[in-house]
Amino acid sequence: MNSPIPISDEHGRVHDYLRISLTERCNLRCFYCMPEEGIPSREKSVFMRREEILDLSETFVSLGVRKIRLTGGEPLIRKDARQIIEGLSELPVELGVTTNGVLVDDFIETFKRVNINSLNISLDSLRSERQGLISRRNYFARIMANINLLLKIGVEVKINAVIMKGVNDDEIIDFVRWTKDIPVHVRFIEFMPFLGNNWDWKKKVSFDEIMTTLGSGYSTEQIQPLPEKPNETAKNYQIDGHKGTFGIIGAVTNPFCSSCNRIRLSADGRITNCLFSNNKIDLLTPLRNGEYVEQLIRKSIWNKKAERAGIESFEFLEPGYKNRSMVAIGG
Repeated sequence: MNSPIPISDEHGRVHDYLRISLTERCNLRCFYCMPEEGIPSREKSVFMRREEILDLSETFVSLGVRKIRLTGGEPLIRKDARQIIEGLSELPVELGVTTNGVLVDDFIETFKRVNINSLNISLDSLRSERQGLISRRNYFARIMANINLLLKIGVEVKINAVIMKGVNDDEIIDFVRWTKDIPVHVRFIEFMPFLGNNWDWKKKVSFDEIMTTLGSGYSTEQIQPLPEKPNETAKNYQIDGHKGTFGIIGAVTNPFCSSCNRIRLSADGRITNCLFSNNKIDLLTPLRNGEYVEQLIRKSIWNKKAERAGIESFEFLEPGYKNRSMVAIGG
């Protein structure tokens, strides 16, 4: 059988990594992700059904996608999340999940059964009270217990921490110290602008600022850069002698666009080619009309801008820039 023509853009980037949002709902209310008032609820019919998720996933795989990650909202709160995970595990892909960690213990057996050996968990503070303020719900103890449970059974754990000035930037060294005896990979993520999260240029903590902060706790010799992997979003490091590692995702000030291979599919079946793009192409309606969606997929990715959806500077965002809220896009 001939290999599929890869999904590529006009800049020569091949896209083989699909991120699927299973739901816009979440059991937390992290203020950088969800507006304080929440998002308008919509009819169930506007969202992808399980069989539609599996159908579209098969199409993407037939076009060369080799990795699928489930996101949200919180993907594990969806009632048929287990069936979706099990269905996707039958495809020839590397399957991953990004979760807030609250429900992980309920899915341990499912993860074992389908050989999910790595999970991304969102955790923005190592302090219980502060994590509760950021997420507007306090499940800190359960999240930490679930992280320890995953590590105990040998699952690789990546921690996603959104770093915000005046909120949790004083915990950067604490997170890295956590990696001394615990084999977690902490990823510091720059605060990004989304609808309803009150983003401001002054609130961001840049790649350079994070590295400067780390320099106050560790010497240059101690901070060891790790080899770069293809399509890596983070610049990764390890403190000499530590079991764990850490990385910095500088999507705002130090973007990784030149090697981006990601496609995002929102819970309502819209494909987007960049987190910062306002251009969404509906796949769900044509799918329900019995149409083949390959050309829509290829068109969306082909038109991808070279960097950050064409935004030249986040310091002076256009007044009309209105991306969807993060919870409605999927991470």
